[in-house]
Amino acid sequence: MSSSNAIGDSTFIQQRNLVEQVADYLTQAIIGQKFAPGERLSEVQLARDLGVSRAPVREAARLLESRGLLVSQPRRGFFVRALDAAELNDIFDLRLCLERHAMARLVDNFDVDKEEKLRRQVEVMCEVASGDSESRKIEEDLVFHRMVIAFSGNRRLLKAFDDITHELRLCIALIGKTHADPDSISTCHWLLLDALASGDPERCREAIDYHIGVARDYVVQGIGETA
Repeated sequence: MSSSNAIGDSTFIQQRNLVEQVADYLTQAIIGQKFAPGERLSEVQLARDLGVSRAPVREAARLLESRGLLVSQPRRGFFVRALDAAELNDIFDLRLCLERHAMARLVDNFDVDKEEKLRRQVEVMCEVASGDSESRKIEEDLVFHRMVIAFSGNRRLLKAFDDITHELRLCIALIGKTHADPDSISTCHWLLLDALASGDPERCREAIDYHIGVARDYVVQGIGETA
């Protein structure tokens, strides 16, 4: 490899890292509702605030559009995605299919090691429920559910879950805004562990149906009240 090619590759890597950094910033801002659903993002203002050119801001916006967090309109720019009740129902319906199947697979090979790892994660969720940032709560929630799916042993199932995690971040953020008792979002995960530990497939199905169903109902109800 020539030195000129090496320098070119390094520049590309640095540029991609910058795009990812801007994308991470925008993701956290959207989840934290610094930008409201439907709000237009100003490339000029963001570039000025972040001390970068408009190019990485534009590329980061395109990346977040592919992840379902932003939408673009011709000649108008990028806007924060505003999920309606139908879209929310679709996302939660898919999530339920994935996690219901994961629970059904996991209950057959649930062991002490898996139980201990999941219990430690619930403890982390309970610790952050009262004082940490909303984004941290959401990430720890997703870690727990991703662990359940990973432990089920189906890599395609895990990939499908990973593909919807960005949209799930929006959904979970809405739960935090509409749930009457945010702490229960963490503590209710103990019920899922109890169901798995029971070894009863039907109890696992009922537990995950209730867990995701309550979240869906809170979000959809909250969207309806603010519509």
